[in-house]
Amino acid sequence: MNDDKKLIEEFIGGNDYSFEKLLEKYLKPVFNFIYQLAGDFHVAEDLTQETFIKSWKHIKKFDMEKSFKTWIFTIAKNTTYDYFKKKKTIPFSNFVDEEGNNQLENMSDGNILPDEILERKNIAEELEKKINNIPQHYRVILLLRYKEDLSLQEIAAILDRPYNTIKSGHARALRSLKKLILNK
Repeated sequence: MNDDKKLIEEFIGGNDYSFEKLLEKYLKPVFNFIYQLAGDFHVAEDLTQETFIKSWKHIKKFDMEKSFKTWIFTIAKNTTYDYFKKKKTIPFSNFVDEEGNNQLENMSDGNILPDEILERKNIAEELEKKINNIPQHYRVILLLRYKEDLSLQEIAAILDRPYNTIKSGHARALRSLKKLILNK
C-alpha cells in the first residue's frame, strides 16, 4: 500500500494529522497547477483552499484502487473550471491575451554561472511565449505532463478523456510547439 492510501485510511480512522500530511505533500503542486490555469495568485489561493476542502469532505468516497494524486488534481481542475463557468469567462483566456503572467519554473543548479542562468531565463521566457500560442487543450496536457510530472494515464483520468486521445494530443502538442520554435 502506498503512503497516500495509508494516510487516507489513517485519516478516515480518526487521525487528523494524516490529512495534514497529504495537504503538505500536495499543496504546492496543486496551487501551482491552479495558478497556471487561473493566472491570478489570489484566485489560485482561494481555489486551492476550496480544492482541499472538497477533498477533505469527500475523502471517504475516494476509491482506494485509484491514485490520490490523480483524484486531487481532478478536483483542482473541476474547481477551477467551475470558477470560470460561474464568472462566465473562458478558461485559460489569460494564456491567449498579452496580459497573461504565467511563468515556467526555472530549475537552476547552484553551480551554474550567471551568464548561463540568464541564457536559461531567456530560453524559458521564449518557450513560455511559444506555449502561449498553442491551443489551450494542448497547453493543459503539456502543463500536467512536464510541470506537474504526471503520466499520460493520470492526465487522461484528470481530464476525463481516453488515454489514446491524451497520447495523441500530447504528440500533437509537442509537434505544434516544435513547429512554433523552429519558425521563430
